[in-house]
Amino acid sequence: MAAAAGRRARPCARLVATEKSEAILDQLSGSYEGTEGFRVVLLPVEATLPRPTAQPQPDSVVGGSPPNGALPALRVSREELRAELEPGASVSTVFIVMTLLSSVVAAIGLIRDNATIVIGAMVIAPLLGPNMALALGTTLGDLKLARTSVRTNAFGIALVIMVAVLVGVVIPVDPHVREIASRTEVGLGDIVLALAAGVAGALAFTTGAPATLIGVMVAVALVPPLVTFGLLVSAGCYEMALRALLLTMVNVICVNLAGVSTFILQGIHPRAWWDTDRARRATQIAVSLWGALLILLTGLIWLSRSVCEDQFCR
Repeated sequence: MAAAAGRRARPCARLVATEKSEAILDQLSGSYEGTEGFRVVLLPVEATLPRPTAQPQPDSVVGGSPPNGALPALRVSREELRAELEPGASVSTVFIVMTLLSSVVAAIGLIRDNATIVIGAMVIAPLLGPNMALALGTTLGDLKLARTSVRTNAFGIALVIMVAVLVGVVIPVDPHVREIASRTEVGLGDIVLALAAGVAGALAFTTGAPATLIGVMVAVALVPPLVTFGLLVSAGCYEMALRALLLTMVNVICVNLAGVSTFILQGIHPRAWWDTDRARRATQIAVSLWGALLILLTGLIWLSRSVCEDQFCR
């Protein structure tokens, strides 16, 4: 089929480096977006023979240098990024099942004080998708994607808490075991961990790194403290449970702050200039709100340390 087409007309297909695809897509969309039947399909190339040779092109050919002092675009296009993240932003059967399984495994690991089991729960936790989709929606000013991601995150958090409470009712919980007690306090290391998880999650999707493995980092920051909260509630240790919940909220904020910052530094922005202005305002508002909440929650956690851990335990 390709040979026949080649005899009738000069072939127009060519290989495009991943980091150049966004600028080319923008040029095609600007020229043909209103044309009936216009569609661009992106297909990954596994291998070619003979091997392609690098042919550097001027910036003017591929859309110029990154705006606003952003880093060079060594990433996939925004269209590819959205197509990758959008499915994970919605509640699905797979999301529900994986959330249930990871919650049960994490709860058993925490109760048994077994770090290996807790790590196993983080491997299957599906929380990377909705958090990175929320960061992308914030960066692009895409309110629909952001709202969907927030609903999915809220649903996942509620489901994890429900499962943890039920497990804690069935299995006795010792609030002083190391794996549980360590999730009721926050330090600088916890905040750095959550920020690193957000950066790693964003880079995983924009550069093609193994997102499943990177998702473990996000799960480290979210699943164990959230399950700890549910277990401590079932045990009646409400003050310790509150600190675990506050730690989870701090981690959620840090993951999304780091994700948005990484997307911005990589030059991800809407194609149209009017959408760019709207996205910039939305990002500024969201980052300011998250920053204020982070300071407030961190202060509450540090203040709660002055209260005895066993004060509210039955």
